[in-house]
Amino acid sequence: MASAARTVLVTGASRGLGLEFVKQLAARGDRVIAACRNPGAVPELKAMGAGVRAAALDVSDPLSIKSFVADLGGEGVDVLINNAGLMGEDNRVGAMKLEEMRRIFDVNTFGPALMTQAVLPNLIKGQRKLVVNITSTLGSISAGMPGMSYAYCASKAALNKISAKLAWDLKSMGIIVVSMCPGWNKTDMGGGSAPLEPKDSIGRILTMMDTFGLADSGTFRREDGAVVPF
Repeated sequence: MASAARTVLVTGASRGLGLEFVKQLAARGDRVIAACRNPGAVPELKAMGAGVRAAALDVSDPLSIKSFVADLGGEGVDVLINNAGLMGEDNRVGAMKLEEMRRIFDVNTFGPALMTQAVLPNLIKGQRKLVVNITSTLGSISAGMPGMSYAYCASKAALNKISAKLAWDLKSMGIIVVSMCPGWNKTDMGGGSAPLEPKDSIGRILTMMDTFGLADSGTFRREDGAVVPF
């Protein structure tokens, strides 16, 4: 059963899994702050009604983060879902390019870290106090697989470490931090051959999120509930 209505901030909310998070959160009655680079270009967000507030945010730009948080003011945030992410094309030795790798780390690793830091006062004011970092099993050093983007895999491995460290540092404040892998989904990033449907994966993640407590902080979970080795 869904919990009482909460204020949930979702980054990367313009498409794919981020947009699916917004849809399902709004449908169950939560107040959603849907953050993405160009919210005016996402008609689905406009059509969701008063429960969804679209906001401009580029998680790779510190000035954008600062402006976004200034607009939040002292509003409490119950849940932060750091969902924004990029995939790379550097899936073999010889294809790695510094500029692309930096861009992917800016979004996939540094973005969630800086967003969590910036939104911390709002999370402290919230009731739920939960941070969910959307990661990937490809970021598991022990459970990864070959043939995928070097930058993407490495950025997610680094994000997992940041999640674990945030969990240690924020536990005394009652803030829960969890890494969640949504699995391989049929999205622009995942492609049409992916085995999972976003509506099913996100539904399972939201159900799990409602059960997380401080004992779960610092863990790395898959959308089916399995614990993933770091």
